[in-house]
Amino acid sequence: MNAKITSAEMAYNERDGYFGRVRFEVEGHKQPYELTLQSDKRMDDWNYSLNFLSESGVEQQIEAVEQAIEENDDFFDDLVEAAVNAMEA
Repeated sequence: MNAKITSAEMAYNERDGYFGRVRFEVEGHKQPYELTLQSDKRMDDWNYSLNFLSESGVEQQIEAVEQAIEENDDFFDDLVEAAVNAMEA
């Protein structure tokens, strides 16, 4: 799956740990996506939510992205890394 990250952000606070967002486009998909991330202080277990960025799109397409996130560790890690790098910048 070819994805282009358009923006990323990450913040940290003592109570909630890490919270970030990654906005990205997927080749051949009409609508862009937003991945919301949350992790504890150790950043070793990430919770996430995938949504269309601005308006609803094709359900089969978001399901394909969800499947790619679940099955392709490199794809998910690239998205997380973009958010972490945004925090360090």
